[in-house]
This record gives sequence, structure tokens and C-alpha cells, in this order.
Amino acid sequence: MQFGIFTVGDVTPDPTTGRTPSEHERIKATVEIAKKAEEVGLDVVAVGEHHNPPFVASAPTTTLAYIGAQTSRVILSTSTTLITTTDPVLIAENYAKLQHLTDGRVDLMMGRGNTGPVYPWFGKDIREGINLAIENYALLHRLWREDVVDWEGRFRTPLQGFTSTPRPLDGVPPFVWHGSIRSPEIAEQAAYYGDGFFANHIFWPASHTARMVSLYRRRFEHYGHGTADQAIVGLGGQAFMRKNSQDAIDEFRPYFDNAPVYGHGPSLEDFMRETPLTVGSPQQVIERTLGFREYVGDYQRQLFLMDHAGLPLKTVLEQLDLLGEEVVPVLRREFAALKPAHVPEAPTHASMVEEGRRRSLDNIEAEEVTV
Repeated sequence: MQFGIFTVGDVTPDPTTGRTPSEHERIKATVEIAKKAEEVGLDVVAVGEHHNPPFVASAPTTTLAYIGAQTSRVILSTSTTLITTTDPVLIAENYAKLQHLTDGRVDLMMGRGNTGPVYPWFGKDIREGINLAIENYALLHRLWREDVVDWEGRFRTPLQGFTSTPRPLDGVPPFVWHGSIRSPEIAEQAAYYGDGFFANHIFWPASHTARMVSLYRRRFEHYGHGTADQAIVGLGGQAFMRKNSQDAIDEFRPYFDNAPVYGHGPSLEDFMRETPLTVGSPQQVIERTLGFREYVGDYQRQLFLMDHAGLPLKTVLEQLDLLGEEVVPVLRREFAALKPAHVPEAPTHASMVEEGRRRSLDNIEAEEVTV
């Protein structure tokens, strides 16, 4: 199982000091956080894509390439890539290039985005959000798998004899997760292609996430990619930890109460009860995270949101120390002990290259038998 962090790149005032970091500070902090994630043994770093204040998460491939040059092991991913407003030709070329630069340490999560104004900024209509996600990904899927593509659709100019360059590393496209909080159509899309489904799992109760993942698993099996419990599932989550649980609650409360994403609404206690947000000791985060398996089944990737709501960089790095030293080692051991042998691990570039090699050998052997 893979463990990691994701960020949305928000620039939020620290409510305890009133200080707002500059864009430069926040961008540099994102890099430091990613390097720390690798240092403490996490598997994945995922960066968001936003094109509006108060976020600095535009140009994710630039950020990931810079992080990739300063790391050696961690998988670089997105949270999410805007498949609705970004030209699929650009996605195909940018992420294939990133794949080469990082020797395959790349996958990406597709999403529609949750900021309405972004659609007209890029010449799109938000009312076509689902249709854009479906059509654009259909094209991207072909661009990475066919050397020459002829294409005509509703939302972009036709392509005639087009070749996306560079071609994917080793002929294997980056693995794709389809990320969603609330759209069953995206779960269906992930199942249709046999891709991964990432349920963001924040802001909503467990019952909602369970229904979304269950839909994806059923449709994954329907399309013949394997049994329902072999579908590739990822979850988001939020946590804040201190050795003493009450210290964690006292320290995090002003950040929660003033956060632009969930402040000035339900109390911290209500939000923890109704959503996966866990504020407490490392042991409480371990127990809560292990409990996710009870309603989504065995899954392959767990990402935590750690750097939001104006938390200072020093505090985020302390959180990563706790996550890497006290939480993830226990979760790895417990999840591994619970996972049946037939449930796959999260795909990596190396595992997909090996799978392609095995299929080629099987095809050669089948042809020899036929002859």
C-alpha cells in the first residue's frame, strides 16, 4: 500500500499570528514539504492545480519537475489535473516529458475541479463539465497508446495524423487515477478504463464515500477488469497530530475555525465526527485510518492533507515526522496483514512495464501453440 501527502497550494493567513505567507514562500514551502515526505519514507507527493487566488498551484508539471530533480524515490502525482479545462494534447505531452525526466516516478489524478470561474478563463462552459471530462480523457487515453491519432469531437479542433511527443517512457503511459468527491460519472469513467478511482474522502461522511467506491468496484468488475475487490482505490484524508490528543485539538482549533474551506461552519468536534478529519494523537490517526477499510475494502493508496489552513511550514514538517515515524510504519504492517493475496498493490511504472512484458511473452507463446 502506498502512503503519501497531497496539497492544494492554498495561501492562507495564520490565524494565530495574522501573518500571510507570500506566494514565493508558499511555493518554496511546497518543495520543502515534498522533500521531507521522501525523507520520512512516504511513497507519494501529489500537488493540486488551481488558477485563482488564494492558491499557488498553477503549472503543476513545473512544480513536480523541480521536486523530481531534488528527490530520488517518491512518486510524483497530482491532486488533481484539470481534465476539463486543460487541452488533452498538452497533458499527454507534459506528463510524458515529466515521466522521462523522473525515470517513471509519475502518475496523475484526473479531476473536473471545484472552482467554477476556471471554466470560462480557459474558454469552457461549466455546464459541460462531465462531458468535457469524458471526451478529453478519451482523447488523452488514445494519445498515449496510439502512435498516430485521428480525432474529432465536440470540444477541440480535429486532429489528423497527430503524434504526441515524447512517447510514454518504455511505451507505458503514466497510471491514471480519476478523482472525485461527489460525481458517480467519474467513478463510472474510472471503471470503464480499468483505471484507479480516488475518493477525496474529505468534507463528506463515510457513508457517501462507501457508496462511491462501491459503485466503482461493481462497474470495474462489470467491464471485465477483475473482481470488484481487485479494483484500484485511493482515499484522501486529513489529520493533525501531537503526542497528546488534547494538545492537538487546542493547537489546531484556530486553524480549523478560520480555514476558508471549512471554517465558520460546524464545530471541529462535529466535523471530526462526520468526516475523516482526525485531530489527536498518532494512535488515534492510526485507528481512524485502519477503520476506512471497514467501509471501502482493501485499497491501494492513502494520501493525507497536511499543509492547509495556514499552518506554518515548521508545524507541517513536524507533522510529517510524526506521520513517517509513528503512523505510516504501523499502517503498512496492519494493512499488509489484512490484505488478501489476490488484491493487487498500487500500480507503479516498474510493475506496469513488467506486466506488459509478461503479456507479450504470453502472446508469443499463444502464437507458437497456434502455429
